[in-house]
Amino acid sequence: MQNPEKIQTERKRKLSLTKVSGWTILGFGAAAIIASIFYTSQILAFIGLGLTFWGVILIYIQTEEYIKEKLLDATALPPLKTLNQILKELDYKGKAVYLPPKYLTTPEENKAYIPKQEEEKLPTPEQTQKQETKIFLENPNGILLTPPGAELAKLFEKTLETSFTRVDLQYLQQNMPKLFIEDLEIAQNFDLEIKNNKIHVKIKNSAYKNLNKEAENLSNLYTSLGSPISSAIACALAKASGKPIIIERQHISEDGKTIEIEYQILEGEEAEQ
Repeated sequence: MQNPEKIQTERKRKLSLTKVSGWTILGFGAAAIIASIFYTSQILAFIGLGLTFWGVILIYIQTEEYIKEKLLDATALPPLKTLNQILKELDYKGKAVYLPPKYLTTPEENKAYIPKQEEEKLPTPEQTQKQETKIFLENPNGILLTPPGAELAKLFEKTLETSFTRVDLQYLQQNMPKLFIEDLEIAQNFDLEIKNNKIHVKIKNSAYKNLNKEAENLSNLYTSLGSPISSAIACALAKASGKPIIIERQHISEDGKTIEIEYQILEGEEAEQ
């Protein structure tokens, strides 16, 4: 797999060449328009206008990322605020557990279980399967919901042309960097490290950086389900590992450009408690 830094360097080089080309074409366009006035030539005027148009397009092509981020923030933040308010009013104190396929009758779905109390045990696969269509579960008490990163995780699968139920964690480690950096172009760098039952993810300059900072202020949502990007990765990890996943820790840099996420794989007694 190509080094993420090399991929990013190549992208910057291409963007720089695009911008240089844009200014060059714009210059030729301006010259053609001036020449059309001097020589009273409609042909030169049309050529100049065409070159000027494409020059401007090439120069400002890099603003596409900015527009996407603004649209993303505007559309995604209100539902997150609503979910945070619901969790707050219900007073659910437990940390969300991202469930693997064996807990669901529809393995391709993404679900998270939030216990009523912090030390509440995780329901068995049989219990969640019987109550999968419900939001509120009994014995143990908790809620079963679609996490904020569910649809983004499905986009990951669609882009990679596979289901995470058919791959393992090593596959994610090898393919997620390219997915984020090159395929979807939503981050400048992506690292995923696996050590025993801990998974560390570090993302730089994500298209979600503003949304991550906003989500950080939604304490009930953020400390349990995480931000949309950390939630989507948790969905992928639960499917690929076949085991329950929790977001143990998240840290966003002061400028919002770097987010580090610690995940824990629940095994044995941890998954039962």
